[in-house]
Amino acid sequence: MKAVSKVVAAAILVAGMATPALAEMELSFYSGIQESPHSRVEGNDPGGLGAFSFLSEWEGRSFDMPPYYGLRGTWWTPGNPNLGFGLEFTHNKVYADDATLRDNGLNTLEFTDGLNLVTANVWYRWPGAWANGNLTPYVGGGVGVAIPYVEFATAGGSTFEYQMTGAAVQAVAGIKYNLSDSWAIFGEYKGTYSMNEADLSNGGTLSTDIVTNAINVGVSFSF
Repeated sequence: MKAVSKVVAAAILVAGMATPALAEMELSFYSGIQESPHSRVEGNDPGGLGAFSFLSEWEGRSFDMPPYYGLRGTWWTPGNPNLGFGLEFTHNKVYADDATLRDNGLNTLEFTDGLNLVTANVWYRWPGAWANGNLTPYVGGGVGVAIPYVEFATAGGSTFEYQMTGAAVQAVAGIKYNLSDSWAIFGEYKGTYSMNEADLSNGGTLSTDIVTNAINVGVSFSF
């Protein structure tokens, strides 16, 4: 979702320029393997399925275009340099599998451009814990909104558009390895939960709560 990612990146850069001299700003980019367990999909599809309720099996297909990725900005506070605050954009994605489509009369059901989440985060880190001071464990969590690209098509019509569909939360635990004073690589587990209440173009509705689980690898730049 290019527009949202550009807005988040601009906000991160502005925040970095506004921070005090003793603070640390960290910009991060990551990708990885993201999957999602099944969830119940409910709603109403006039002229197509009518009222519906079924379990969807989701596929992540992390490396299919457009791929799974995330952008993150963190401000480590000067008063407590182990405590951080920031913004994050995550381009999650889920596809209903072939059996779900076939068994429920669907042509398309997916959030692949994507199941986009924008969150405000809080972080805590333990710098220099291992490996001669180069390994830093960290944990974090965030709350925000889901802005997916809703893709739903049946005999009753099709919906292909971005919508703000509800609240989202995330939890992260990882380890960062310092390559230099400015550059680092990291690996982490990230879980998200989003509530998605979407409007269909034919006047219907669609709702589903989606959990994602991801193993990320990425690179960070601090200044």
